[in-house]
Amino acid sequence: MTTTADTEAVRLPSGSRLPRALQGVSFIVDRRRAIRRLRRRHGSAFTVNVPLFGHCVVVSEPTLLKQLFMAGTDLANGSQPELAEVLGHGSLFGMDGDEHRRNRKLLVPPFHGKRMKEYEAIIEEETLREMASWPEGEEFPTLEPMMRITLNAILRAVFGAEGAEFQALREELPPFVLLGSRLAVLPIPQWKLGPLSPWSRFRARRRRIDVHIDSLIDRALADPALEERADVLALLLRARYEDGSGMSRQQISDQLLTLLAAGHETTATTLGWAVERLRRHPALLRRLVAEADAGGSELRQATVYEVQRTRPVVDLTSRRVVAPTMALGEWVIPQGYAVLASIDLTHEDGGLFPNAAAFDPDRFVGAHPDTYSWIPFGGGARRCIGAAFANMEMNVVLRTLLREFDLAPTAEPDERWHSRGVTFAPGRGGRALVRRRRDAAAGSTTAAVAAMSA
Repeated sequence: MTTTADTEAVRLPSGSRLPRALQGVSFIVDRRRAIRRLRRRHGSAFTVNVPLFGHCVVVSEPTLLKQLFMAGTDLANGSQPELAEVLGHGSLFGMDGDEHRRNRKLLVPPFHGKRMKEYEAIIEEETLREMASWPEGEEFPTLEPMMRITLNAILRAVFGAEGAEFQALREELPPFVLLGSRLAVLPIPQWKLGPLSPWSRFRARRRRIDVHIDSLIDRALADPALEERADVLALLLRARYEDGSGMSRQQISDQLLTLLAAGHETTATTLGWAVERLRRHPALLRRLVAEADAGGSELRQATVYEVQRTRPVVDLTSRRVVAPTMALGEWVIPQGYAVLASIDLTHEDGGLFPNAAAFDPDRFVGAHPDTYSWIPFGGGARRCIGAAFANMEMNVVLRTLLREFDLAPTAEPDERWHSRGVTFAPGRGGRALVRRRRDAAAGSTTAAVAAMSA
């Protein structure tokens, strides 16, 4: 059935009959488990009624996902007010229709072509700098080091930050991202809260961040080499809409923070999961080391895909019906309902991925993931704009890790999933045990590079 704006009789899949409060509690406590329980009881499409989203239809079949992602803005709204409240109303998350298209068009060029190669050098340098302090022979969590790598890389490649602003943003942004991730899964408050409330503390931190970004904008505008700069801030300052106008300072600040939120924590968390997975698959780990030493990348790329399939750090993406009704497969969904695309359920479908519970990167060797079966970045016009950047960053960090260190396997149980709000991280932080490689195959000398860039 073709998705349509024509009004039809509402026809919804079955779902939970529990009171909304109880459904909400199950989602807050463990929404991943709640989703799976509902799938087992009601099938691949079902309804829920939970805080933040309200009445929802959850889907996971690729045919329905394609219809949903390709639906026009006259049918379904893709904006996410809760994220716009966190990141600012100039963020792509708060836009739809022509406004979303116009702003996305300005943000696409920095993440394609030769600029990606320039960003790759920054990421490798930041990876080597961080790994220079990794302890040998002592187990440690990699999640926070990965966070520092991705944050520093984004500050340089996206914000164009250096000097005092770089140091200030390094301190301000991690607590901003963590608190924002938690607030984004809570209802937006409809009344003023006290100065000690989480929202008040968050907004105070945002104001301080805006001051630093404003300083970066002033410095960039005064830079005689602005036209040659490749960082995203410089590109946004040079970018123009169809009518010749440019973005306001507040829009630039909101979009920079959007790129940070979309590409910092999610990428770092996926890298933490990659370490967790590789330590439990020693045969694969040996193959990846041999490939990295030989200058190859096919298996490593497949491994990145498989980590994102088996450990997606974001479990849901959504649209909200704005037409009187929207047909989706056999269902007809009324205005106001949210349609949640379950990334988890899609990636776990054995009909799409044989032996889906197994961690098997070879399923992607020589095969690009299907657009509507592998959806860690969402899909359609709202697919994550930094997907190519994130993919490149994960490849570079893993390549550097494999060349610089021997990563010790482990027989410990899998790390549990831990909710950080929007994202799900390894419960023990993606723990690693490493020893620095002494052989000539190691690609570079970490300490020397770190000393040069200190």
